Amino acid sequence: MAHVKLVLLEDVEHVGLAGDEVSVAPGYARNYLIPRGLAMKSTPATARILEARKAKIEQQRAAELAAARELAGKLAELTLSFAMQASDDDQLFGSVSARAISDKLKADFGMDIDHTKIKLEDNIKALGTYVVDVKLHSEVVAQLSIVVVRS
Repeated sequence: MAHVKLVLLEDVEHVGLAGDEVSVAPGYARNYLIPRGLAMKSTPATARILEARKAKIEQQRAAELAAARELAGKLAELTLSFAMQASDDDQLFGSVSARAISDKLKADFGMDIDHTKIKLEDNIKALGTYVVDVKLHSEVVAQLSIVVVRS
């Protein structure tokens, strides 16, 4: 199958960083990357545009990394508490999902973290204390403590 060469304008997870020349499937390029402004076809004109934006891209990358590290420090200090109904053998009537964790972080602490960045193997379905990874940046993974107690 033929691939299309593109130059990424923004960082795309599992594809590459801004400024990288990547080879992707034509449908992915046509239906996702190009319409969202994440990439452009690789041409000499695109190379000139990227050279002009290179310093800005590096500065933006450094700022995003610093912000992610700062947020990781704040998350490491937090402990989220969920009061849930549970059976006698400590199994929850329901579960705590990544979306519930994201919503609680926003409501209680004003931290707007997308639920897709919260890495749960499976929803939490029992009382107890858990440590959850939150992938804030390609280089930064924070640890968040979660306590599920009986309501």
